[in-house]
Amino acid sequence: MAAAGAEAPRGEAGAQCHRPPGPPPRQKPSRTAMWAGRLRADTPSAVPSRPATDLGHGCSVRAWVQVPRARVLGGVCARAASFKAWCVPCLVSLDTLQELCRKEKLTCKSIGITKRNLNNYEVEYLCDYKVVKDVEYYLVKWKGWPESTNTWEPLSNLRCPQLLQQFSSDKNSFLSRVKKGKAVTPKNSRKSLPPAVAEYIVKKAKQRIALQRWQDYLNRRKNHKGMIFVENTVDLEGPPLDFYYINEYRPAPGITINNEATFGCSCTDCFMGKCCPVEAGVVLAYNKNQQIKIKPGTPIYECNSRCRCGPDCPNRIVQKGTQYSLCIFRTSNGCGWGVKTLVKIKRMSFVMEYVGEVITSEEAEKRGQLYDNQGITYLFDLDYESDEFTVDAARYGNVSHFVNHSCDPNLQVFSVFIENLDTRLPRIALFSTRTIKAGEELTFDYQMKGMVFKNNFIGIGFSMTMKASQTNVEGKRNRAGGGHTK
Repeated sequence: MAAAGAEAPRGEAGAQCHRPPGPPPRQKPSRTAMWAGRLRADTPSAVPSRPATDLGHGCSVRAWVQVPRARVLGGVCARAASFKAWCVPCLVSLDTLQELCRKEKLTCKSIGITKRNLNNYEVEYLCDYKVVKDVEYYLVKWKGWPESTNTWEPLSNLRCPQLLQQFSSDKNSFLSRVKKGKAVTPKNSRKSLPPAVAEYIVKKAKQRIALQRWQDYLNRRKNHKGMIFVENTVDLEGPPLDFYYINEYRPAPGITINNEATFGCSCTDCFMGKCCPVEAGVVLAYNKNQQIKIKPGTPIYECNSRCRCGPDCPNRIVQKGTQYSLCIFRTSNGCGWGVKTLVKIKRMSFVMEYVGEVITSEEAEKRGQLYDNQGITYLFDLDYESDEFTVDAARYGNVSHFVNHSCDPNLQVFSVFIENLDTRLPRIALFSTRTIKAGEELTFDYQMKGMVFKNNFIGIGFSMTMKASQTNVEGKRNRAGGGHTK
């Protein structure tokens, strides 16, 4: 019987069983299974202020709050008081907490376990298959229950067509790869699955769930219109372990970014008036179709919070963020993760901003040596006026973190000034160089050859170059995804 209001992986409705399996076996907490860092049921305890999955990698929580015992146990289970040393891992994920609560018959509203759904069952994924006396059975992993409670259920009891289809697809995919693309049917496959096939199916199901949760995390964090999707049909790689999604520059300790503009325009029509670009000594960057019309290397000055023009001003493009739905996908050519557009992008249109941690050039040199050894490239020099700062998108970044390098790119880099007019800290915007079809991978040239030029408008030198190691240029794989040479 499906859990009330619950959702199956990938949003499938009706992923349920016609009748619930027998109650899961009861097990008392084992002292040998306790972790060194733990929560006690009989004392006020520190618990995560949000599920670990909110961080995008399902294992680490950095924000903690002190809460009373009633919140830890939901305040409804008197039986829990008898467990004076009932423990859970300090950095446990939301799913594990739910599994532990159901296993111990504890309710906790803050993590979604109530008296009403405590004993409900919903199919999370299918683990194995066998035929007994001409009856087909599937081994079911129940959502919110530990794997020790998995049960074999006859096909007639299952109401999860999408999960059944996915199970079959994963099985055929594994068998095809074994024979290098030639699908084969192993002996006795109609009766049971080989252990290797079942193991692959479980890993793929867990990966699919992890990527879906990461996708949800990315869309909760982003502040722009375009949606972010995640896809991996190539291997079993899951979400990156040490990547945090941000929407704007994150200054390192000791660096201050002033995001308060000192002046703004008073235009009623920024195409006709003396707008911000003119005040800065350059021309307006966009035409009436919101396409960039200036040459690469020319800085963009957009209207800011001090300007009298409204949010629909034609000189407010980059600040609105990505307008296109993009997909972070696993490439099949050994370049790790990449980014593709899911919709058509017109030429000379703003696509995304390159953000990351702002560090000093001295710190960039130190990190660069480490990144060179790993064969990755995420350091972007800000050389507009002086070589003081670098953007490092290795750990903190947005979708641009996963964009790969190409010598024939479809994206071009421009420097942008909006609220912060410090010429040492331009924002980095990526615009399309041509029409990009839906499904096409997005790339830009890390070296940006030919970008060093003399600015004809304001008379100063300008250069923006990626710190790309020679190993990366030769196509070394990036262990974290993105930052690859094509």
